[in-house]
Amino acid sequence: MNFIKCFVLLVVTQMAFSQTMNIDAKRLEASWNTLRDFGYDSITTGNNRIAFSHHNTEALDYLQQKLEKLGMQVHRDAAGNLICQRAGKNNKLKPIAFGSHIDAVPNGGHYDGQVGVLGGIECLETLVDKNHITEHPLELIIFSNEESGVFGSRALAGKLTVESLSVKTASGKTNALGAHLLGGDPEKIFNVKREKGDLHSFLELHIEQGGILEEEGVDIGILQGIVWLRWWDVTITGVSNHAGTTPMHKRQDAMIAAARFVLMVNEVVKSRPGTHVGTVGRIKAEPGAPNVIPGKVVLSLELRDLNEKKLDDLFSEIVEKAHKLGAEYKVQFLFESISATGKAALTDQRIQDLIERKAKILGYTTKRMPSGAGHDSQEMTHIAPTGMIFIPSKGGISHSPDEFSSFEDMAKGTQLLLETILALDKENFDN
Repeated sequence: MNFIKCFVLLVVTQMAFSQTMNIDAKRLEASWNTLRDFGYDSITTGNNRIAFSHHNTEALDYLQQKLEKLGMQVHRDAAGNLICQRAGKNNKLKPIAFGSHIDAVPNGGHYDGQVGVLGGIECLETLVDKNHITEHPLELIIFSNEESGVFGSRALAGKLTVESLSVKTASGKTNALGAHLLGGDPEKIFNVKREKGDLHSFLELHIEQGGILEEEGVDIGILQGIVWLRWWDVTITGVSNHAGTTPMHKRQDAMIAAARFVLMVNEVVKSRPGTHVGTVGRIKAEPGAPNVIPGKVVLSLELRDLNEKKLDDLFSEIVEKAHKLGAEYKVQFLFESISATGKAALTDQRIQDLIERKAKILGYTTKRMPSGAGHDSQEMTHIAPTGMIFIPSKGGISHSPDEFSSFEDMAKGTQLLLETILALDKENFDN
């Protein structure tokens, strides 16, 4: 009988613990409404909280005060990142970090980045409410200037260059001045670098910014990684000539070849199975007069995928077919690489598995997927085992006033974030 009583008591205790660790969805919603107002545009209904703007600085001040009232240790590092720390039972252990960003693109949405920051704060509020102290210290990071080059997370990962400090952002301010305005110190920015192994792990909650989860009716996306991204300038050189006196069969029209090239890229990319994407997003014809046959066209080519070899194969096929178009239209194709993100930023397989296990316990459906957009997590993979949780975006719309994720989905993502943090607290990772 005593054994049965002990068993029942254990079960009841475990149930009570799981119930008391539920996040407060109403509080999360109220926090979202408050933060949204920093930069809210009443005409477009969009968000103008661009990096280093007064909306950005005011919002960061508000969040710092909110976190300090929770009893957290809060400071700004030299890159303008806001770092919030909560002690653990054993402060010799490495911190479990999580976070996102609050800056937006001009006239952007109210969910990109904001969901991850407020979800992280809600996790801390829940832990404080329930007086639960984790074994590991916890660290919430609100990264500076994510939208114009993941500036704050690159600083932490030691990936900044001296040249990046003078780059102007959408606010018209340089990264150096912007970091100063956020409470940082441009002269000490390179000192914020974290070494690999300084953190136990890193998590980011984010909206999908695509339509896959909504279309498939899936609750949670588990990020496999952030894709390789490669850009090229493609120059097509033909012969400029009079548009009225040059017969059609004698033309070396660079624009006609460019038009065929755009369609060909789309056909090549769609011909292979997978989640890779290819885009021609910019085109310029010279001399650009309506009565002159274009003798030169410069356009962009962008390819993205998790797999480097697939990108190599796609590019090789595109180049081969482009030169065939060149022979057909008597023009020359020249490909010049202008940018590459380097290797794909892969998330940690152990954390992927852990997120999936916790999601199943919560009754959430999941899908493992890549991210075609860049995030602060891509930089954090250089210094810590990293995981990323996606929630659905309605219509796949992002960077727009029409960006939307439901409060129900936000609450699910935040609850899963908390469960994952607590699970990571029991894991010992060899970085």
